[in-house]
Amino acid sequence: MIAIVPVVDEGLGNSSYLVDLGDGRALVVDPVRDPAPYLDLARGRRLRITHAVETHLHADFVSGSRELAARGARIVAARAADLRFPHQGLDDQEELDLGGLMLRAVATPGHTPEHLAWLLLDAGRPLALFSGGALLVGGVARTDLIAPEQTEPLTRAAWRSLQRLQALPDDLPVYPTHGAGSFCSTPGDAERTTTIGAERAHNPLLAAPDEHAFQERLLGGLGSFPPYFLRLREVNRRGPRVLDERDRTLLALSVEQIRRKVDDGALLVDIRPAKAFGAGHPAGALSIALRPAFATWLGWLVEPDRPLVFVLGRGQDRGELLRQCHQIGYERLAGELAGGMAAWRAAGLPEGHLELVAPGEVVGAVLDVRQVSEVEAGHLPGAVTVELGALGSDGGHGLPAGPLTVMCEHGERATTGASLVARAGRGGLRVVAGGGPAEWSQATGRPLTHP
Repeated sequence: MIAIVPVVDEGLGNSSYLVDLGDGRALVVDPVRDPAPYLDLARGRRLRITHAVETHLHADFVSGSRELAARGARIVAARAADLRFPHQGLDDQEELDLGGLMLRAVATPGHTPEHLAWLLLDAGRPLALFSGGALLVGGVARTDLIAPEQTEPLTRAAWRSLQRLQALPDDLPVYPTHGAGSFCSTPGDAERTTTIGAERAHNPLLAAPDEHAFQERLLGGLGSFPPYFLRLREVNRRGPRVLDERDRTLLALSVEQIRRKVDDGALLVDIRPAKAFGAGHPAGALSIALRPAFATWLGWLVEPDRPLVFVLGRGQDRGELLRQCHQIGYERLAGELAGGMAAWRAAGLPEGHLELVAPGEVVGAVLDVRQVSEVEAGHLPGAVTVELGALGSDGGHGLPAGPLTVMCEHGERATTGASLVARAGRGGLRVVAGGGPAEWSQATGRPLTHP
């Protein structure tokens, strides 16, 4: 019996899918770089993964198709993607024979020029649509990630692709790749899967009366996106390196080795929670707490070829750190500080501190590092609003003089922002922890300002 099992990456906001073909074989649609979830699922179901199927050249993560190919799978992708490694390329309406089932390519350009959706059929009857970014729950994937001059033609193509997809049966299940939390997505629903009929009834982009209205609705709500989006398409076209056992370990380095690597250009990244970082960290370290969104902020703030060394806290998952770095193509991972912060202190080296305050304790100048879409819902009166990604580009120059309190929604991004400002030589920094503007308003009884 056919079964479709979603594998959700909450940090990237994406879903991939293991499709149990019902005969001991399986295929994976849009796999991420770490093959472990698919291999574990296949092992538990006694399946052999025979195909890795791509809907498009991904900008937000390194594809895992080559990882699965190294374990016996055949890669299937759009011929127009021009992949530079062994694969089976298909064009619009061409089909992959799965032994009783068929997988049909449906050209759906828009999110990318080469985009294919994949229609799974049984004796000609549609069973499922793997829509990639052509149709999402409540939206479509953004069309501005290739180049400015391509945004308008890709948006027109996305409109035509939507008209094509909405001709499919109302009860057809739809399995998108991008979803809530993905910077490839337009604002949409938190659900991960849908049907053609549900989207016809509720998707505001699908309901646009004409192409012009569609374009205004789609492009009017787009925010910023991480700069690594502009390079990963080519990484995935060329073919990412298949990882080996050496990539699954992080060398333990002495304080002196860490210092030498930093002197030679490596960046020291402290992945401990905000509270631990505030209590004391190596002077000059960049704070990015290890959490589902770690990879996004690493890719947003750190150049891809820079060697990285890390400070970890007790019990933090090194495997998860490595997985997230590899997921966006960061491979120059030089090691971690052996003994953690205790070793740094024992060596008597310079240490930085950040004062953490509750939302109701905010005084003086405020820097709000949330995204524009969040700020539009309200910010503290007089706050300076600079997205965290933009703050990284100038080190916080032009900010108000004197003591400065940095805030976001919970504290992690604010701590990252404060560490960037501190790296630029600024002192007197505080971070709001455990809440954001809404909690400030509740604690103080004062209203928020709306831009």
